[in-house]
Amino acid sequence: MQELKQRLLAQAQGEGFDQLAICQPSAVPQMEADLRAFLAKNYHGQMAWLEDRQAWRSDPSALWPEAKSVIMLARSYAPSEDPMAVLAQPDRGTISVYARNKDYHDIIKKRLKALARWLIAEKGGAVKVFVDTAPVPEKPLAQAAGLGWQGKHTNLVSRSLGNWFFLGAIFTTLDLPVDEKEPDHCGSCQACLQACPTQAFPAPYQLDARRCISYLTIEHKGPVDLDLRAQM
Repeated sequence: MQELKQRLLAQAQGEGFDQLAICQPSAVPQMEADLRAFLAKNYHGQMAWLEDRQAWRSDPSALWPEAKSVIMLARSYAPSEDPMAVLAQPDRGTISVYARNKDYHDIIKKRLKALARWLIAEKGGAVKVFVDTAPVPEKPLAQAAGLGWQGKHTNLVSRSLGNWFFLGAIFTTLDLPVDEKEPDHCGSCQACLQACPTQAFPAPYQLDARRCISYLTIEHKGPVDLDLRAQM
């Protein structure tokens, strides 16, 4: 299986992915407690689907019990220029870096399917692909697989790719060799927390989505509170 894994990595790079790592579906046992605490504080705001699908989201092995391995993949979307430069021009609006191209769901899912078809042709088994379209805890699984670690801003950070990369997952019934979990490298750094204009982090590693600009501009229904508008 190790030889298959090396060829799988080469095939993934040929499909445009930057990194690949593997874990088991049961590799994030802390998810249930973490998600329960997040929901209890109402940090999810109007995102009722997080609570409705809590059982699946807190236990990836419950999503598809037959799956034995989770192949996590990363693709960078880092820009060539400094996207922070526009912040020095308060008379201009800005668009998040990830949204400046085609819909990443379509781009990543197409490549995941191609890689999954290759894996089936090589070794058989069954697969399911996910890219932010099902109750899959992509970031905890990616850390368990070794692609990076969830920083104090709760996003995944990679020592080689930085912050800006998409995640995709292939669940498979094949029993593939797993990688080591990535440890936390944040140390005493607080830069990400200090950079948030709406103070959406009540504590390191905790996000209150109700104050998050991404949530307010995508998920939130209704007007944004006046005090938050002044900070955005």
